[in-house]
Amino acid sequence: MPRYTVHVRGEWLAVPCLSSTNTIEWLGKEAVRRYMKNKPDNGGFASVEEVKFYIRRCKGLGLLDLDDTVGDALEDNEFVEVVIEGDIMSPDFIPSQPEGVHLYSKYREPEQYISLDGNSLTTEDLVNLGKGLYKIKLTAEAEAKVKESREVIERIVKEQTVVYGITTGFGKFARTVIPNSKLRELQVNLVRSHSAGVGKPLTPERTRMLLALRINVLAKGYSGISLETLEQVIEVFNASCLPYIPEKGTVGASGDLAPLSHLALGLIGEGKMWSPKSGWADAKYVLEAHGLKPITLKPKEGLALINGTQMITSLGCEAVERAGAIARQADIIAALTLEVLKGTTRAFDTDIHAVRPHRGQAEVAFRFRSLLDSDHHPSEIAESHRFCDRVQDAYTMRCCPQVHGIVNDTIAFVKDIITTEINSATDNPMVFAEREETISGGNFHGEYPAKALDYLAIGVHELAAISERRIERLCNPSLSELPAFLVTEGGLNSGFMIAHCTAAALVSENKALCHPSSVDSLSTSAATEDHVSMGGWAARKALRVIEHVEQVLAIELLAACQGIEFLRPLRTTTPLEKVYDLVRSVVRPWIKDRFMAPDIEAAHRLLVEQKVWEVAKPYIEKYRREHIPESRPISPTAFSLGSLRMSADDSHDHRHKNEL
Repeated sequence: MPRYTVHVRGEWLAVPCLSSTNTIEWLGKEAVRRYMKNKPDNGGFASVEEVKFYIRRCKGLGLLDLDDTVGDALEDNEFVEVVIEGDIMSPDFIPSQPEGVHLYSKYREPEQYISLDGNSLTTEDLVNLGKGLYKIKLTAEAEAKVKESREVIERIVKEQTVVYGITTGFGKFARTVIPNSKLRELQVNLVRSHSAGVGKPLTPERTRMLLALRINVLAKGYSGISLETLEQVIEVFNASCLPYIPEKGTVGASGDLAPLSHLALGLIGEGKMWSPKSGWADAKYVLEAHGLKPITLKPKEGLALINGTQMITSLGCEAVERAGAIARQADIIAALTLEVLKGTTRAFDTDIHAVRPHRGQAEVAFRFRSLLDSDHHPSEIAESHRFCDRVQDAYTMRCCPQVHGIVNDTIAFVKDIITTEINSATDNPMVFAEREETISGGNFHGEYPAKALDYLAIGVHELAAISERRIERLCNPSLSELPAFLVTEGGLNSGFMIAHCTAAALVSENKALCHPSSVDSLSTSAATEDHVSMGGWAARKALRVIEHVEQVLAIELLAACQGIEFLRPLRTTTPLEKVYDLVRSVVRPWIKDRFMAPDIEAAHRLLVEQKVWEVAKPYIEKYRREHIPESRPISPTAFSLGSLRMSADDSHDHRHKNEL
């Protein structure tokens, strides 16, 4: 017998259907009837017949024809919503779909698996798990370790040993011993009481990342969770059943208690949950619709699910990956701007960077040479000003290797810390099976990722700060020798005037966001947790800073391509022409004023999807291969710094005369 889960005015109702020939209208009326039955005042209705409504799918929000049969229009166990005419949606109503639902309608259940062992997960892996590209399974070694650690917990319970979080209360109540008969209740109470977060829910991608990372930590075998429970958690992940997790509420020690408790709350069948099939619904219904049962927590398992730095660190993984992507593309955009402003490549000469051999600086200078070297990529624009009387360029162009370079080195530093953190056991107490004991410690403290992500925000922000100044140079006719604000008939048209203002606003906002959150600490839990990291805010604001950086660079990319229009028929280098072609595939030239926000969003999407890097990368790597002497052994470091291996003559490009 088919059954449907129907949402009516904030309540979820299971409606069995005896016949697939029943109509959608019948389903709606039956759901309303059940809704009225549960209300003392019949929900304000005299009869079902007087209720006018329409029905839509929770997945995709598609409207259903009331005359269609349920068998033709719906899948078994599908989630639908009855919308009663005249109702006004509460501002507190949780929508059936998260923001960006159009992205999730494309979700396809993955076929490939990633094997987790708690030791070898990469930031790239975690981001891909967040995108729903893989399912999860455990390695045999991980399964064995999980079993061994659980045996220690079972012995503690059997012997009634007093151990924090297993047979005692939590925090200030650590000295309160709990009788064995209430140990399961203790774990459920822990999850319920700690589910105290506020704010918007994490997106499906970020919730997947958080859940996957918690699984990876549990797979290390130091948490004491049973293999049976861990396998249930993995089944929930693989079905893409994602609990409602408010983004605010963690102080980053003792771990990310509030968000991880909301995660665990969904796993035990309470609170809200989302899946591509159901949209938002009560967790018990979502699990049931996917053939899953709520987890029954055993001693220590609630604590095992909620104690750790996974909220900070999973968001940190996204931040460091997006930072790396925009940093690479910032070099390409800046190179395009330099061409439009008729700059010189002499500042990127190998010898200059060899005598100040910071890795990031050398790599950025190399990328500029690979995109602008006239010997490899003739540029008609460069040739047009070979004998101009300018001596050197402004710092925003000349100092890109030095400014962009430290951003690259910052990202590498932070990525190293985050990679260590995602493969670390961050519980308390820790279960050491080989010693057959538990030890209380402080691995849950989020200071490492918090400090690192504060540093990341400060570093990456500079890409936007210097980009905004380049946008000013492009828009200012006294600096660019181009039409004011990059548009013809100035005055009638305003061109990029306000786009530059937007960039300036984002840069200014970033300055406030770059104030480190980890310099703050507030004592919590009756002074038992008397120093905390505030790492949750460090991670969230780092992502906001990075998004602003992407948007500022999107504006610069559009402005630089618009500048090219005024230099035609002259052409730039081959790789930069490819970048120009990419942009023009989604944004047409600016002939007269038009609605600009969609253009900025289209360019931003190119950067988020790394399309600009994909276009330029083959030229950069080809140049790298050609400029690393084959006779020398190449270490990984030397390969990444191939620019230092070049002879001084390789990068000379005399675009300005009398260069000092």
